[in-house]
Amino acid sequence: MVVHERLISFLELPASYPHGPPEIHSIQTHISWVFIARPFVFKVKKAVNFGFLDFSSLEKRHHFCQREVELNRRLCPEVYLGVVPIYRTGSDFSFKADGEVAEYSVKMKELPCGWFLSELLAKGLVGETEINRVISCLHRFYESETPSREIEEWGTPEKLKISTNENFVQVESFAGRTISPAAFETIRHFTNRFYAAHENLFRDRIRRHRIRDCHGDLHLDHIHITPESTTIFDCIEFNDRFRFIDIANDLAFLAMDFDFEGRSDLANLLLQTAAREFRDPEMLNVSDFYKCYRAFVRGKVESIQAMEPETVNPEEHIKQAARYFRLALRYAVSDSEPLVLVVMGRVGTGKTTVARQLGIELDWPVFSSDQIRKMLAGIPWTERTATERRDEVYSEQMTEQTYKQLVEHGLAAVESHGGVVLEATFSNRVHREFLCRECEKVHVRFQFVELDVDLGEIKRRLKARNESTGEISDARLEDLEKLNAAYEPPSELATGLITVSADDSVSDTVKAGLLRLTEKSASRTDSSRGERVR
Repeated sequence: MVVHERLISFLELPASYPHGPPEIHSIQTHISWVFIARPFVFKVKKAVNFGFLDFSSLEKRHHFCQREVELNRRLCPEVYLGVVPIYRTGSDFSFKADGEVAEYSVKMKELPCGWFLSELLAKGLVGETEINRVISCLHRFYESETPSREIEEWGTPEKLKISTNENFVQVESFAGRTISPAAFETIRHFTNRFYAAHENLFRDRIRRHRIRDCHGDLHLDHIHITPESTTIFDCIEFNDRFRFIDIANDLAFLAMDFDFEGRSDLANLLLQTAAREFRDPEMLNVSDFYKCYRAFVRGKVESIQAMEPETVNPEEHIKQAARYFRLALRYAVSDSEPLVLVVMGRVGTGKTTVARQLGIELDWPVFSSDQIRKMLAGIPWTERTATERRDEVYSEQMTEQTYKQLVEHGLAAVESHGGVVLEATFSNRVHREFLCRECEKVHVRFQFVELDVDLGEIKRRLKARNESTGEISDARLEDLEKLNAAYEPPSELATGLITVSADDSVSDTVKAGLLRLTEKSASRTDSSRGERVR
């Protein structure tokens, strides 16, 4: 450790480099140190072993430095200049050969700032032209990589499970810290159900020779576009199975990155363009599965980095990890399509708390009919409506207005957030049909989740409301009989409905609801997947 710290200190000094750069800028990742010493960049691998990556010995780091240069020269030979040894000279280090080798570094040509795809995106300078240039570069690359039988085997569900199962083992310890236990179980359930439901899809991808020796780490920071050139660099060198992947898997990383940055329009454009240029429309049937995988991996990487003692700002990595895991959960629940998720049911079934928790899990806004009704009536949310105003506030006219605004708020939120949770009894079939029609008009999917609770438990909960403060709903035990009589079971919803028992805790109910939602998502037919980008 002391030697490592001295080496880092050496590499952070401009005087250490033979070409005498004016300053050094260092960047740390979970697996390496990068030193920008203009006009060059030197990359040193950390002595770590994460199972999927083993840099634990000098010999292994040397080997993977050589592999990094060799593999990246496939896409950008002018950037990767070679492997440079760093020598130990007594208690110090040197780039000159007058001692034993202490470490190896990959030497690269520095790419000018301002032209990385992440930087262009932040400036609003990524559009169809840039997407086409990336796709054109990748198309030539993929075509040059002839798939072998060994490579294509990694497209089978059995081989893919090696990586996904490994991810779940490595992330399990982060459950409750950077990912909720419910989200962890839901994403794992979705992944395994997808394998079972679509085995023929994976086999067909192999038959169509879509499994290649790809890039493996294709995200915004690894793409550099200037007016003169398109450079894609820093592919995976430390584990071949992370490169022996479906082209759709490779592209899914970049599409997920666009989604993560709030640019789903560019994610869809990327996949749509690739499907057309590669004559591979079937890639859209599997791209959301791979986007879920990619978001989960990024959450894992950020979690690992957050826990490293060297990390300067662990809170930021924890925050980023949580964002990636929520994105992975959204893919599992609704693919990349916008979704109106309706939590409905009889009075006292826990709709408000379940809807609120689902909103937190999915990072979607939540709208409640009770809140909207009281807002329209000018009544504070947690104040029970006075007896003399009940007929007015719960009139048919006010109810119609409430549901109209609930749906309007929901569809506006879908446009900006990609999903929304609506909470109301939806006891009237007319109101359910209204929501369905409005969603169909704007081509947005909807899904109803009906909460089912034992009548005795409902009575207990309603009775408890009399002693509690902060209740938004006005319903109490004395209203139960009348409200139950008015409840019309949602039998007409058919495939658009799942029913979940809410007798247990909120966390158990939310987990059960998420699992049911992902079962439906994972089981969707191949022909109905990828609709949004088509």
